[in-house]
Amino acid sequence: MDTLDKIKALREELTLHNYNYYVLDAPVISDLEFDMKLKELQALEEKHPEYFDVDSPTQRVGGAITKNFNTVVHEYRMYSLDNSYSKEELLEWEKRVQKGLGTDKVEYTCELKYDGASISITYEGGKLSKAVTRGDGFQGDEVTTNIRTIRSVPLTLKGEYPDKFEIRGEIILPLEGFAKMNQELIEIGETPYANPRNTASGSLKLQDSAEVAKRPLDCLLYSLVGNLPIKTQFEGLEKARQWGFKVPKEARLAKNMDEVIAFIEYWDTHRHDLPYETDGVVVKVNDIHQQEELGYTAKSPRWAIAYKFKAERVVTKLNFISYQVGRTGAITPVANLEPVQLAGTTVKRASLHNADQIEKLDVRVGDEVFVEKGGEIIPKIIAVDFTKRNPDSMPTEYIHKCPECLTELVRKEGEAQHYCPNFYGCPPQIIGRVQHYISRKAMDIEGLGGETVALLYNSGLIHNYADLYDLKKEQVIPLERMADKSAENLVNGIKKSKQVPFERVLYALGIRYVGETVAKKLARHYRNIDSLAKASLMDLILVDEIGEKIAQSVVDFFANEENLILIERLKGYGVQLEMGEETNTTVSDRLSGKTFVVSGVFSKFSRDELKKAIEANGGKVGSSISSKTDYVVAGDNMGPAKLEKANQLGIAIISEDDFIEMIG
Repeated sequence: MDTLDKIKALREELTLHNYNYYVLDAPVISDLEFDMKLKELQALEEKHPEYFDVDSPTQRVGGAITKNFNTVVHEYRMYSLDNSYSKEELLEWEKRVQKGLGTDKVEYTCELKYDGASISITYEGGKLSKAVTRGDGFQGDEVTTNIRTIRSVPLTLKGEYPDKFEIRGEIILPLEGFAKMNQELIEIGETPYANPRNTASGSLKLQDSAEVAKRPLDCLLYSLVGNLPIKTQFEGLEKARQWGFKVPKEARLAKNMDEVIAFIEYWDTHRHDLPYETDGVVVKVNDIHQQEELGYTAKSPRWAIAYKFKAERVVTKLNFISYQVGRTGAITPVANLEPVQLAGTTVKRASLHNADQIEKLDVRVGDEVFVEKGGEIIPKIIAVDFTKRNPDSMPTEYIHKCPECLTELVRKEGEAQHYCPNFYGCPPQIIGRVQHYISRKAMDIEGLGGETVALLYNSGLIHNYADLYDLKKEQVIPLERMADKSAENLVNGIKKSKQVPFERVLYALGIRYVGETVAKKLARHYRNIDSLAKASLMDLILVDEIGEKIAQSVVDFFANEENLILIERLKGYGVQLEMGEETNTTVSDRLSGKTFVVSGVFSKFSRDELKKAIEANGGKVGSSISSKTDYVVAGDNMGPAKLEKANQLGIAIISEDDFIEMIG
């Protein structure tokens, strides 16, 4: 078997395993075996760039940056659905359908209504060519690079399929994945996401597709659009499933409205068994010809309706209000409730968000309150039962002092939350910052978790993240649940963190508004902590994608004497506070503002050397060709897909010698 055949065989095998795992939920090999095969394919593709294929399983990790999402007009409009909230309304709709068709012989397809972000995906020649958000129904944003990272979306189709068609569906976040994302945020002191739907929708507009790839998004498909060889909606679902799409198996064909209502009643009680959120049932006339006869109103199809489940709601007593202090000092009021069953779980607490929300609801201790868990994962109080209020109750007075350090709270103009300004002396803020410092995406200190950080602080062993580097094994062993080996792993993990690169250290410092992406940009622009510390507000604003809010936060951080002392201590311990020498090799700015893509095999440079030469002369290296690409540096055996795309976009293709001449 030659190399190309080996690559093709691995791609086919991995695509099948991907389909088994993400679409059928029936894997036949272990995660480890899959990863080993994927690494084998990656190695072969890197060695043979001439065999590049945008639809290879290795391309699912993303990496393309989209600063502005193009607005695309839908070839077939995306309509909204009329809603119904009772069986009576459903029966009224059935009468309108039968009257419009002149017959009572109507079958229906019943599908669960998924609570996510609507998407329309176009396939041409069996390959994914375009993905567009719903937008206003007439036009939406093209998010193709982000959709390609979702494992359950097929890049190439199976079997016999039309040459071109669209398929509609919902991008969702399964509840387990959503809970895991939130737990990671909570562990580093960040605010958790409110609900899966908004998080899924927001994920589609992330600029870095590699970040989208990290999120456990799923795609459930339910509607084929175009000139298609199908006669019914239910047949369309089966066809889509055969072509490789993830079509939920819960859909049922109902011969009459009694069967529709039975389907609704079943799922109204069993929806909590599903791995994702559903807020109702969509009922569609099954026959495509009948659908065409019924047509559309200005907003909705006459042949479909959504039956919305009632939001889960219970009444319970508000026992007291507590206040939590976050890593940034933000105060969050929490309602502590009489335990009550809601949506299959026992609820004891609910968020009250901020002082404005408490005042708006006029919620008071001792009230009987309505608690809802509709689209929200975190239960919320939506109203007070005023008929049961004690006439002697007094309005809730929001706290004026921090519940942890008793510092007077502040509330900035235009902001909803109160803050504790005692940033360097308030225990939860100190603990939260250290927890952020050691977190996986920051210093990733092995053997040290959030609970241990709290133990270290409460035992007086640390007061900031620099203190971690002074810890001795014998100091740690006496801590609760800390054995000899655990203490050794902790100290070794801290020592190992001195090798973490500057861009992650910068993120770990916990500068407000400086997330992973911003930290990378600042690290690569300023190269070391001293240059960044000296930067003025205007200097920072001029850095690509750094706005005034971020710039001001950076200036404020380095204006603080305590922060400067901490940084000097970190330098002394050997923490990486500058870019490594291999990347700090700026030669000139001849290529400033230009973006290059490197493709093929070269005689005078290796591909990595070429990329370093581009960056050393002020240029940027792109991972894929787009309208933002200025030049393609082409070697022997340049990937045909890249060549075709470069020609389509009119991008200059230069040789290795042309590049050498360009940099002088």
